[in-house]
Amino acid sequence: MAVLVTGGAGYIGSHMVLELLDAGESVVVLDDLSTGFRRAVPAQAQFVQGDMGDGALVARTIAEHGIDAIAHFAARIVVPESVSDPLGYYLNNTVKSRALLEAAVKGGVRHVIFSSTAAVYGEPSVNPVPEDLPLEPINPYGRSKMMTEWMLQDSARAYGLTYVALRYFNVAGADPKGRSGQSTPQATHLIKVACQAALGQRPYLDVFGTDYPTKDGSCVRDYIQVSDLARAHVLALDHLRKGGDSLTLNCGYGQGYSVLEVIDVVKRVSGVDFEVRLCPRRPGDPAALIAGADRVREVLGWQPRYQNLERIVEQALAWERSLAESEAA
Repeated sequence: MAVLVTGGAGYIGSHMVLELLDAGESVVVLDDLSTGFRRAVPAQAQFVQGDMGDGALVARTIAEHGIDAIAHFAARIVVPESVSDPLGYYLNNTVKSRALLEAAVKGGVRHVIFSSTAAVYGEPSVNPVPEDLPLEPINPYGRSKMMTEWMLQDSARAYGLTYVALRYFNVAGADPKGRSGQSTPQATHLIKVACQAALGQRPYLDVFGTDYPTKDGSCVRDYIQVSDLARAHVLALDHLRKGGDSLTLNCGYGQGYSVLEVIDVVKRVSGVDFEVRLCPRRPGDPAALIAGADRVREVLGWQPRYQNLERIVEQALAWERSLAESEAA
C-alpha cells in the first residue's frame, strides 16, 4: 500500500513526503508544479505531474499504486489573493477537492489527512483557539477550506472513509537536515520574507498593520516548525490505520509572537538590521491567532521537537542561503 501526497512538491507537502519516507512508507506525489518544485520530490518517491482535480488521473494513480491513504496539501493559500480572486480559490481549494474525494471514494481509499487552516476561525473570540469554537472565516481562503472540511465530514458518514483535518496556524522553518524548505521566491510567509530581507534579497520588509488590538499593534501568530507539523500528519495517519475515529485538530504550539517580535528575532539571529516599512492593514487578516493545541498532543501523542523561534529562524536562514548558492551555481 502507498500514500498519495497531493501538493507533495510544495513547502509543507514536501516535508510530509520526507517524514513518510523516513518512516518507511511508499509514497506517490501528485503535483501540477504550478507553485511546487520537481526538485523537492525525493528520488525514493514516485512522481505524477498533474491536477488533483483531474478525477481520471487520480483514479488511475490510486489503482496503479495501491493507494490506501491520501494526504491532501494541494491548495492556494494567500489570504489577500483569495479576497481579490475568490472564485479561483473556490475552484482550486473546494471544487477540485470534491473531485479528489470522489476519486478516493470510488477507488476504495480508506483514509484522508487534510491540510486545513486556522483561517476557518476568522476573528476568534478567544485565544488560544479551541477546536470546538464556531467557524466564522472572514476570507475566501478560510471559507474554501471550511467547505472541504464539511465535505470530509459528510463523506465519512456516507462512505465510511476516515479522516483527520489538521488546522495549521503559521508554518515556518525548514527540514533540519537541509533537504527541503520554503522555495517559492515571492512567498508571503513572514519568516521567509524577513530572512530574504536579512540576506539582501529584498530591499525592505513591509509590516501590514500596526493598529491592531495587540501588545504592539501588529498581528500575533502561532508559528509551528514545518517538520513538527509534518510529524503530526504521520501520527494522524497511524491513528486512522489503527482504527481511530475521524478527528479535527489544531496544529500549533499555543504561543503567539507579534510580527514586530518575529522581525526582532530575525534581526538578532542574522545580525542584520534591515529596513522595515510600516503599511496599512491587508484585507482578511485577523488580529491574533494562537492555537489551543492540547488535543493533538493528547490524542496523537504528538511532541514538538523544534519549538523554539530562534531555532526556526536559523533553519529558515540556512535554507535561504542554500537556495541562493544553488541558484548561483
